[in-house]
Amino acid sequence: MRSHHFSSGPAGPADWRTLGRLLPYLWEYRLRVLIALGLLITGKLAGVAIPIVLKHIVDHLGKNQAPLTVPLALLLAYGGLRLASTMFSDLRDIVFARVTQRAIRRLGLDVFRYLHGLSLRYHLDRQTGGVTRDIERGTRAISSLISMTLFSVLPTVIEILMVSGILLVKFDWIYAAITLVALAIYIALTLTITEWRTHLRRKMNELDSAANSKAIDSLLNYETVKYFNNEAWEAERYDQNLANWEVAAVKNQISLAFLNVAQASIIALAVTVMLYRASAGVVAGHLTVGDLVMVNAFLIQMFIPLNFLGVMYREIKQALTDIERLFDILRSNREVADEVGAQALRLTGGQLEFRAVRFAYDPAREVLHDVSFVIPAGQNVAVVGASGSGKSTLARLCYRFYDVNSGMILIDGQDIRQVTQSSLRRAIGIVPQDTVLFNDSIYYNIAYGKPSASREEVVEAARAAHILQFIESLPKGWDTQVGERGLKLSGGEKQRVAIARTILKDPVILILDEATSALDSHTEKNIQAEFKEIAQNRTTMTIAHRLSTIVDAHSILVMEAGRIVETGTHRELLAKQGAYYRLWTLQQQEEPDNQSA
Repeated sequence: MRSHHFSSGPAGPADWRTLGRLLPYLWEYRLRVLIALGLLITGKLAGVAIPIVLKHIVDHLGKNQAPLTVPLALLLAYGGLRLASTMFSDLRDIVFARVTQRAIRRLGLDVFRYLHGLSLRYHLDRQTGGVTRDIERGTRAISSLISMTLFSVLPTVIEILMVSGILLVKFDWIYAAITLVALAIYIALTLTITEWRTHLRRKMNELDSAANSKAIDSLLNYETVKYFNNEAWEAERYDQNLANWEVAAVKNQISLAFLNVAQASIIALAVTVMLYRASAGVVAGHLTVGDLVMVNAFLIQMFIPLNFLGVMYREIKQALTDIERLFDILRSNREVADEVGAQALRLTGGQLEFRAVRFAYDPAREVLHDVSFVIPAGQNVAVVGASGSGKSTLARLCYRFYDVNSGMILIDGQDIRQVTQSSLRRAIGIVPQDTVLFNDSIYYNIAYGKPSASREEVVEAARAAHILQFIESLPKGWDTQVGERGLKLSGGEKQRVAIARTILKDPVILILDEATSALDSHTEKNIQAEFKEIAQNRTTMTIAHRLSTIVDAHSILVMEAGRIVETGTHRELLAKQGAYYRLWTLQQQEEPDNQSA
């Protein structure tokens, strides 16, 4: 896991950057924000007025000659202010609720869209469990940050300023000085200890993400764990991560207790000193008993929220840390991005051309070396070769999962890097070698090829892929859940769902990436016949391992170590008795029942 650096102090540069990036999401409802702030200040004015009214009640009750109506009016005022203080606080929450939830929704959606816009390399380099936890913590932290800053810290600061002003005007500067000095020491101590604790919390997050990623990875590979009887090994590996997290969590808890004791000591000392001075004033006749009650009420009212300032600060720092990690995703480099002003792909037939293409996943090892070929519109060109020869890389490059290092890929004469990715991928359909399905119904997975399709269109696609009879034979039919990644279906069933999904998409260019590799011979023969039908009038690139499936291709490209070494029809390549002939002969020996040329 990558660690994050945060400057020490209440608001380091990274914190201000994070707040700056969050502000536009909140400012969309600026009127609500301003109304909420107005309600907040009004509520605090009512709250600060309560001890003043309480002082007058006590002073009037101390005068035997005072009529009952005066303290009664004050009692009603006291109750009204108490109600107003709570009511304005609740109204503020009501007004601001939509601001918070809309900000969470918009930011969460932006991150989700951005993740789908990042290159395949980004997703291969990161564990999904860790990323999802970062998103979950980040969006949750927005609510925590807003709650702490606007509903806790800001009201507390406003109240402290109001109380200090009243103490300065009503009494003398020493009362205000004691309050502000105690506050300064309290804040300085809180920030110092909390900064010391920040790295512990950050470490806990990293270990939590690591443990979660390990758990998800292990459960996704459930069958592999069972195959090798490694349940105990997986549990031990997971427990090691949890043990590291436990150590960091214990240290975090101990440091929290230490901070709480230090904070309580400062508050107790300040309250004692101020009450001593107020008591001395009453004895000397400078202050009334009501003044003493008012000072005490102010202190209690002010220091109760102040007692949670450390918690507020820690929560704010943690929220900023979590939101920063969320924004880190939005700062991730988009390796593959649309050019400024990119136009939609204009299809005139669907001719696909690779022109002097070079590509490497890793700069140290080139996968494709100067690959050039053309698939004329409406023709089926097969690509064959040993594993690792670069066949499937051709499909990934067509989709722009990666961009070529040099050369270009053209569709109807247009460089695919100069058109929008959306229009490019809309024009291409693929049946991959390894089909991964959504943990949903069979109907959902087939309809995914065209979400707007009618039920009749989905049924026809299933019929064309020879999976309709299987679906209708299931107890729950179309509503059958396929399980995580489609694990409840066999390899052949998953492949036929993928074929139906692609048929439903109805693309101009079709890529069959060893699409029948998981099927039995009978089903394969049926689907091959169907492929011939759906490939008519479509530009088709068939990546194949079994050569018997591509004997009718218009042309066959033979790849070895990232290079095209032979090109021709099935019969022409057999006549050359080169690389293709050797592959064909080898497969005929392995599968003696295959049809001969």
